[in-house]
Amino acid sequence: MNTIEEIKNQLDIVDVVSETVKLRRSGKNYTGFCPFHANTRTPAFVVFPDTGTWRCFGECNEGGDIYRYVMKKEGVDFKEALKMLADRAGIQLEPLTPQKAEQNEREEFLRKILEETVIYYRHQMLNTPAGQAANQYLREKRGITDNTAEVWGLGYAPRSWDALISHFKAKGYLPQDLIDAGLVSQRDNGDVYDRFRHRLMIPIRDMSGKMTGFGGRVLDPDDVPKFMNSPQTALFDKSALLFGMDRARKAIRAQGQAVIVEGYFDVIVPHQEGFENVISPMGTALTEVQMRQLKRFTRNFILALDPDAAGQKATLRGLEVARGALDHDSDPVFDARGLLHNESRLKADLRVSTLPDDLDPDEIVLRDPKDWEDIVASARPIIYHVLDSLSEGQDTEDPKVKRTIAAQVLPLINDVADPVERDAYRQHIARTLKIDERALMDSRPTANKRRSSRRQITRAGQSVEKSSIFSIDENQKVLGMEKEVLAYLSEKPETIFKIDLFLRSNGLDAISAEDFRNTENQVAADVILASMQQEALDPVDYIKSKNIIIELERNPDLTENGEDNDEPGRSEIRHLEETVRLIMQLRQMAVNREINDIRFLQSEQEKETEEEKNDLRADPHTQKKLITLIKARGLLDRALSKPIVIE
Repeated sequence: MNTIEEIKNQLDIVDVVSETVKLRRSGKNYTGFCPFHANTRTPAFVVFPDTGTWRCFGECNEGGDIYRYVMKKEGVDFKEALKMLADRAGIQLEPLTPQKAEQNEREEFLRKILEETVIYYRHQMLNTPAGQAANQYLREKRGITDNTAEVWGLGYAPRSWDALISHFKAKGYLPQDLIDAGLVSQRDNGDVYDRFRHRLMIPIRDMSGKMTGFGGRVLDPDDVPKFMNSPQTALFDKSALLFGMDRARKAIRAQGQAVIVEGYFDVIVPHQEGFENVISPMGTALTEVQMRQLKRFTRNFILALDPDAAGQKATLRGLEVARGALDHDSDPVFDARGLLHNESRLKADLRVSTLPDDLDPDEIVLRDPKDWEDIVASARPIIYHVLDSLSEGQDTEDPKVKRTIAAQVLPLINDVADPVERDAYRQHIARTLKIDERALMDSRPTANKRRSSRRQITRAGQSVEKSSIFSIDENQKVLGMEKEVLAYLSEKPETIFKIDLFLRSNGLDAISAEDFRNTENQVAADVILASMQQEALDPVDYIKSKNIIIELERNPDLTENGEDNDEPGRSEIRHLEETVRLIMQLRQMAVNREINDIRFLQSEQEKETEEEKNDLRADPHTQKKLITLIKARGLLDRALSKPIVIE
């Protein structure tokens, strides 16, 4: 993941836009009045958190991602918007030096190795006797179906010190490549050996679905440790990853709630049974980086951790991290002396579930899915949980114990936004500790000092390995398609004339920067198109002089491996024709998205007052835009339904 994507993942577009636009939640989206033109009657401005985009369906008819919003709102270019958002996210920008570009390329190479390793481990599990035993363990001991094992890419690492090394050596990889990917370890004498041996292998992916490393679970009960992860590498940072987030993000957004568990199977099995809003910090305490990822999708969290002492400590640590990482509102209140000041209120709902009978979440789900539903539904507010945890085994008659417990619980009560809830919690703690409620009112909690975590982010390439086993959401699919188009055009900008000729022959507009959803790709497209309008430099040299790096999303049907079957020059023509197809498919997806967005907005406006309905029905702009889009979709559908032939 490069810095541009990392910033998008760190920041919530709803938070950024709501600083200047009063937004109202409408289903999973948000609506309001467009800040870019005068309009006080029809809320035609929509923010789409799922895609991280916004659009005005009114007079200005503009839209884009978080970068485009800041550029338009602040009147700055892309570089300035990038810097502003990086500062907000606590991310340090680095210049794209040749060394950095080389590092990006190296990281993409390592991801390729990890993807090949997923296939290798899958083969070992499905096609070797030892692997069959691992597969049997998955089915019989863990309740994992064959389909789930395939979807999650589960595999088996053979009981060997050099099986993986030998496999990759035969493919031409060097030992250092495997070390950098975290797949092998090195002894003091320089010898290398397979890091994972006789273990069930679990691929670990980042929020975008890109490979970062592996988790390995023992199959021999005498082996230690029980779970082993990839070491810290350029790709694998355990503190910044949430296992299952790539698959859970849509469900978390749709359900408005994230359930946080501890282990890999505590995520996989609930997903298998339809509970797809479950994720795990992989056995570690929650970090601020992880919480910042989560809060983009929901402000409602349930911690479903082990009920033992270690689990209780992890719960308390997770709650403290959550309080530090989540946003707060400031409410004006009067103190005992009648002086007005502000108090911070947490913009989130944190709850804790209790797991019964010493069972893990995966065991509960397999025993009875209804039990898991009930456990999640009955999760208690954190204040009750913390109060019970702190009181257990303590002499609550001791005044010092009362003071210690109250001092830890009161900041949580102060976080609660609703004053009625705050009052109810104070009454509860007063009864539990047998103290006068007025003493709690007089006891002012210390301010919660939030720390701004600044971490240097290493840019990685954006190539997404294509695999029949794994799927990626629409955003990543669009990003990959855009990168493939731009990579081709940056190498062969002279083909733009042929592409435009074909598009116009089908009644379509010439290629433009607006064909790309992501702002950084629009900037790159502007440079490529400008290269053909200037005469001072060769177009390719002009593009290179602007220092834009575009990494190709390689289509396996168009790589060198397939060229032997083509007549001379045919492979290049096929690549050009495929690029044209991608451009039209991008347009088709964009048109369908806009049509759906307009229909969403119209359906939301139907819920407004009768006066507003009449105003909207008379809005010629929206209807004209919808008709234009439907016509454009028809042209694209016809062009894509027939063979693309470019001479």
